[in-house]
Amino acid sequence: MINSTRPPIRILLVDDSALVRQGIKTVLAASNAVPLRVVGEAGNVAEAVAEAARVKPDIVLLDIRLPDGSGFDACREILRRQPETRIIVLTSFSNDNFVYEAITSGAHGYLMKEIDPAGLVQALLDVADGRSILDPDTTARVIRLVRAQSAGASNEDLASLSPQERRVLALVAEGKTNKEIGEQLNLSDNTVKNYLGSVFEKLHVKRRSQAAALYVQSQPPKE
Repeated sequence: MINSTRPPIRILLVDDSALVRQGIKTVLAASNAVPLRVVGEAGNVAEAVAEAARVKPDIVLLDIRLPDGSGFDACREILRRQPETRIIVLTSFSNDNFVYEAITSGAHGYLMKEIDPAGLVQALLDVADGRSILDPDTTARVIRLVRAQSAGASNEDLASLSPQERRVLALVAEGKTNKEIGEQLNLSDNTVKNYLGSVFEKLHVKRRSQAAALYVQSQPPKE
């Protein structure tokens, strides 16, 4: 049964295959958890940027390989113009560098097209709620890449965080939203945002997914 208490999640589909876009639309239309409304489609980078500006989606489902360039280019340009937009890379490619570039381009999630329909719907709900999501198989690779790219300064940067900033960051790494972090630490949403802004500045990152990856890779391995 459709959840009528929640406003529809507006989605822009970006893929050069009309067949893939139609398949995703069919999956989303069959969801009974919450209204998932496809408000636009695009088959290349230029169309993606233009459609995002026109329909102002909540989430963009974005392929990497597009006829006129990279989906990462589209990701960066969409977020430059509309920073509140959430972007999920949905692709057939699991290349380590693609995963890293997606995160550093500002994407809020990275999923493989092999994901099952229920998993895709849940990912959309999670990202709409402010979480950052990764296909489980990609998480370890992101951590390794973050370590390789930034290990020289990450430990020192993390050490500069205050105890409260570390608590906030630990909850971000668990996938908590700002609201959930505020409830757990008895902080207002604005206070959580201020702490995160300070964390991002100290860690030299722009996205919570990047900060979370740095935190996770700094933790000792579980026995």
